[in-house]
Amino acid sequence: MIEEIRIENLGVIASATLGLGAGFTVITGETGAGKTMVLTGLDLLLGGRGDPAMVRSGAERAVVEGTFVVGDDVAARVTDAGGSLDDDALLLARAVPAQGRSRSFAGGRSVPQAFLGELAADLVTVHGQSDQLRLRSPARQRALLDAFAGVSALLGEYRATWQRLTEAQARLEEWQARADERAGEAVRLRTNLELLEALDPQPGEDDALRAEAERLGNVEELRLAAGRAHSALLGAGEGAELDATVLVDDARRALDVSDPELAALSTRLAEVSYVLSDVGTELSGFLSSLEADPDRLQTVHERRAALRDAALRLGLESTDELGEWSRAAAARLAEIDGPQDGGAALREEITALTATLGELAERLSAARTDAGTRLSEAVDAELAGLAMPGAHLEVRLEPLPEPGPWGVENVGLLLQPRPDSPPRPLGDGASGGELSRVMLALEVAVAAPAGDAAVRPTFVFDEVDAGVGGRAAIEVGRRLAGLARVAQVVVVTHLPQVAAFADTHLLVSKSTGETTITDVREITGPEREQELARMLSGQEDSDVARRHAAELLDRAVVAR
Repeated sequence: MIEEIRIENLGVIASATLGLGAGFTVITGETGAGKTMVLTGLDLLLGGRGDPAMVRSGAERAVVEGTFVVGDDVAARVTDAGGSLDDDALLLARAVPAQGRSRSFAGGRSVPQAFLGELAADLVTVHGQSDQLRLRSPARQRALLDAFAGVSALLGEYRATWQRLTEAQARLEEWQARADERAGEAVRLRTNLELLEALDPQPGEDDALRAEAERLGNVEELRLAAGRAHSALLGAGEGAELDATVLVDDARRALDVSDPELAALSTRLAEVSYVLSDVGTELSGFLSSLEADPDRLQTVHERRAALRDAALRLGLESTDELGEWSRAAAARLAEIDGPQDGGAALREEITALTATLGELAERLSAARTDAGTRLSEAVDAELAGLAMPGAHLEVRLEPLPEPGPWGVENVGLLLQPRPDSPPRPLGDGASGGELSRVMLALEVAVAAPAGDAAVRPTFVFDEVDAGVGGRAAIEVGRRLAGLARVAQVVVVTHLPQVAAFADTHLLVSKSTGETTITDVREITGPEREQELARMLSGQEDSDVARRHAAELLDRAVVAR
């Protein structure tokens, strides 16, 4: 609910404060006085586009502030954005500079303009001539019926289930599209696993084969090197008199004296002698094992080539990775061929979700069918009172070929202006005045009793009475007053019959001097009679018009 709106330097308004009551507030004034600027200011607070052209000539910026009584939901969102409430009231503000970008504030905290737009849906419902176009939208018509049916929770559950079903179907389609790909992958895995199973690579095998190949390929060189070393150590062959082991043993015996230091050296030489003897024995064994074996060398080369070819085929950098690839491939093949069929699991999920969605859709359709009947009856009653006797609003549910995100049917509102005319979609053939009355009738029918007057909804109507006059205008005023019993209603009007029903009457007036200044103030008593007289006859000092205005006010009180 809006408590107050303060406007500075917006268009023709230099400074104005609008105090809005909880019931029915009407805003009137001469054409061009600035009534539009009042709604422009509200639009800015609700996230509308800020244009520097809106700024009053000569001013640096236009500022609009509004105080709103809000529910816990809006309060929590403002708190999350870093703002705070003042005694449970939310202050919104918008500053539009003559040059530069506008700034938005919520609860004392600077916020993006879009944030005000997000709050708008929970703060105020604005109806203007453009809303007659929106009323023709199937989405808007469906939203109206669902609001009347009170199915927000059911619709939310349906939409969540529909989303899950859609995602599961997409996953199944992807899974099926990849079936051939998986089958090809399985064939490749099996072929390569069979190759590796026949090849049977062993850890570190290539290194061992490389070493063996090097030995087999250098037999004569190795035999010569080992033989020379063996001869030098053990005196075999030429140069036996230079036997290293004999020389070391001679040195050891030469140090076999009583001197402790030389005795220690003798001990170490004995150790050297033992080592030389062991090395000589191993060299002898090595020489015995060296044999030229061309067949074995060929086998080793072929084995290494087979290992390298397998690694290259599988895109591996080393033959040592063949074992790890084999284990990973076996696991992947088991996943593809295993008992857990991903497609079957998805199909089971889709079957369950389809059944759940069908049940929810059936409940939603039943609620909409029932609500459609009740809404049609309620609107027909309102239209009869709005000087449209015999008019009928038909709520038509057209089944969809398959469930959609909003249910299994399209919702359409059709107007039958007269009993002898066929029902036609809203906006097709209906006049602006008829659409205005239908829109008001729908809002009155959909409005729920206010549980808490402090957070009652707010409706703003901009010339909802366009194209309406006479008795119909009185009935429009009566309906607006009735709506104001459960909501805050703010109406900009040019009809005295509507203005007479208001609880609070705000007059927008302008004075022209060096500059044009618009003032907004509440009027009561004689001033209000005078304004209604002006609206009736264009002459606020006409006695006849004043008497008629007083009669309108009296009848409005009785008609409530």
